[in-house]
Amino acid sequence: MKLRCLLIDDEPPALKVLTRYIADIDGLEIAGQCSNAIEALGILHQKRVDVIFLDIKMPRILGTDFLKNLSHPPKVIFVTAYREYAVEGFELDAVDYLIKPVAFDRFFKAITKLNRLMGQETVTPDINEMPNPSPFVYLKVDKDMKKVFVNDITYIESWKDYVKVFQCDGRFLMVKQSITAMENLLSEHKFMRVHRSYMVSVNKISGYNGISVHLGKQEIPIGRLYKQVAMEKLLQ
Repeated sequence: MKLRCLLIDDEPPALKVLTRYIADIDGLEIAGQCSNAIEALGILHQKRVDVIFLDIKMPRILGTDFLKNLSHPPKVIFVTAYREYAVEGFELDAVDYLIKPVAFDRFFKAITKLNRLMGQETVTPDINEMPNPSPFVYLKVDKDMKKVFVNDITYIESWKDYVKVFQCDGRFLMVKQSITAMENLLSEHKFMRVHRSYMVSVNKISGYNGISVHLGKQEIPIGRLYKQVAMEKLLQ
């Protein structure tokens, strides 16, 4: 019997990713999807749901508060961009806590854990339908959310209320985001903060010295407050 999944997220791109991942795993099917917890209540009352993929920061009510108010909740896997709720999430007996953007292998690991807890056999992905493993993020450029592949990013520079996201082709995107938020977003993808105003892709570093890192011809300064941590990572 397939496990029935309810997806709750107010970001359409996140729902699309989960939908694609679920379609590529035998033993899973979607019972419903919605953009907020209020809509989810109606689905839970009408259909059998075995697991909820639940965002946390949503309109009207947080995902964690929604879960607390369910008298007999199904299994839950949190899918969120916010690490600070992880402890609370696990205190609510969540199966797993996934940080956006979620790679397929990390998603598959969570499903394997879910099946183990529910006494199911480990599901097998359809190799011919495996999704593109290249990680990506959605960044706000002007009024649109633009898909940007992580491997295309070389470094990021803080620019007042924005950041400049420099790409391998030499162009950059002006993104309405703080550099600290970008650091949190990209922390799982080998990006390193080297200065109050700069973070770089570790994989793109071609050389370094005591005061700067080099990305080809581009030289990025190493800030005094970041030097010790940066040097430790570079020496690894």
